[in-house]
Amino acid sequence: MNDPNVPPNLCAPGGPEVAEAVAEITGKKMVALEDMVAAVRCSRIEGQVRLKDHYIGHSSCAGANLAFGGPWACRYACVGLGDCAEACPFNAITMIDNFPVVDTNLCVGCGTCVRTCPKGIIELIPRNARVWVPCKTQYPGKKVKGICEAGCISCKICVKVCPAKAVSLNENIIQIDHRECIEYGPDCGEICVEKCPRNIFRYYGQEEIEEEELIAAAV
Repeated sequence: MNDPNVPPNLCAPGGPEVAEAVAEITGKKMVALEDMVAAVRCSRIEGQVRLKDHYIGHSSCAGANLAFGGPWACRYACVGLGDCAEACPFNAITMIDNFPVVDTNLCVGCGTCVRTCPKGIIELIPRNARVWVPCKTQYPGKKVKGICEAGCISCKICVKVCPAKAVSLNENIIQIDHRECIEYGPDCGEICVEKCPRNIFRYYGQEEIEEEELIAAAV
């Protein structure tokens, strides 16, 4: 706690109140705590990604991932055995049809699921994010079209049309600088969503509503 290089706002569950208390106790400068939430960057079910192998072994994503990259035709797809749900200390992840659905009302952005996922497809994004891309495949576009009906094909149209320069393609993965996107505001008309030929660039708020409906139906 007394290390000057360690900020006082690392306790995500505690939120601003705990961060302020730690800052006061340690005499550190309080910095803004961005409210983050977990997001699963995969659309395996929607994309109807086929099962290529039947995994037989210890029921864990980490274990299945060691067997030829997992059981799905897309090696970057969610394995679906629920390591993230089991690891979540706040029960914010529900497995529905072997796919993790995040309850953003319960998620505190602690990052446990991010560290647990062997595929690295769970990320923390700002709770007030405007848009996102629920796909993190690194396959070239032609291969994506052959295995997933929803996946990003890395066409870079979103990169070219974003007036805020908040979208980039790194290692064939679309990345969004959410801070730049949020600061630019709605004047862009969310042109990234409008122009995406695969409709995989989406409004984030709408995804939250759909996930809440899925969780309610599963209970």
